[in-house]
Amino acid sequence: MSTRVSPPSKLSSATTLALSSLHIRLATLEKEHQWLLKQIKKKRTEQKNFLEQMRSVATEVHSRCTPCFQKMAALDEEIHSLFDEILTTRKLGKQTRKNIEQVYRSLQVAGIISVKLNLTQDGDIEEDFFVGEEENEFFNNPDRDSGEYDDSHRYHAEQQDFSPMNKTVESKKIRQTFLRLAEIFHPDKVTDSDIQMHHTEIMKEINRAYQEGDLARLLEIEKLHQVEESFSINSEDDLTRKCNKLEQHNDFLKSQYENLKSELRMAKNTNEGQMVSGYRKAVKEGIDPISQTVEQVESEIEVISSICNFVKNFRDKKITIKDFLAGPPVLQQRNQEIIDELFEEMFGEFEEF
Repeated sequence: MSTRVSPPSKLSSATTLALSSLHIRLATLEKEHQWLLKQIKKKRTEQKNFLEQMRSVATEVHSRCTPCFQKMAALDEEIHSLFDEILTTRKLGKQTRKNIEQVYRSLQVAGIISVKLNLTQDGDIEEDFFVGEEENEFFNNPDRDSGEYDDSHRYHAEQQDFSPMNKTVESKKIRQTFLRLAEIFHPDKVTDSDIQMHHTEIMKEINRAYQEGDLARLLEIEKLHQVEESFSINSEDDLTRKCNKLEQHNDFLKSQYENLKSELRMAKNTNEGQMVSGYRKAVKEGIDPISQTVEQVESEIEVISSICNFVKNFRDKKITIKDFLAGPPVLQQRNQEIIDELFEEMFGEFEEF
């Protein structure tokens, strides 16, 4: 009597193939998940370091340059006051007044002093010529920079939507993860004092990650402390559910990663960010850019101080109107130096031919 061997069950074969496919999918998603967590961590560190350097450079610039800026502001205000005094208290002929007003206006247009108003040839004030806050911010508010850097307004990242996903959905996912972890690790949920202390430290990390909207960190904490739903490696339903959940997590992590990259790019494109980039480049070349800035400002202070004394001498009638209209000697010297440089460049070009 022969024994008939039944062929392998089709259902069993299909199930095996399905499980194998799910195992491959799960492994791929796990690998992508770990890569995303690693990249987000690196990008967060890069962002943190860059922002800290922004604060550090801003603080150093403020500390070393503010005294110079304050001197410049004081000199600027004094020159304006001197011209105001000259034009309001001295008896001047019509043409002489026009000439003095022209000198005053020329100093403003040349950027030697801040622009307060535009004087016409008749001495009237033209409307809509007052400089805006950005152009004249330094002289109007020399103490504006406190040396601190507020992350909340560095590039208004909170108002930007870099993610292709709906921000509400992402926020909801972060909140759900936070609540699930808080439910597990809340210190009040346990009575053992050692476990309470341990959970308290974990909750600090959870709260920090939630406040920063850092889903990656919340998922790291979840994985680190093995807060996982039980599932069977041989259950198609369990594997499918886990793959779908991991795929969703990865989508959110991709969004967070793109947000971080965009935020860092925007930070680098701010005035403060570009200052840091220039600072780093200068330091690599062995240059102290802040010392250079201080030297340049001090040089400008000498020029402005000389002009201030020149105007003061005219107010005190120590120089004639003719000498005054000829302009401050320091500017005459500077103009001559500019002309000499231009001639040198021109002759240099001719010599090449």
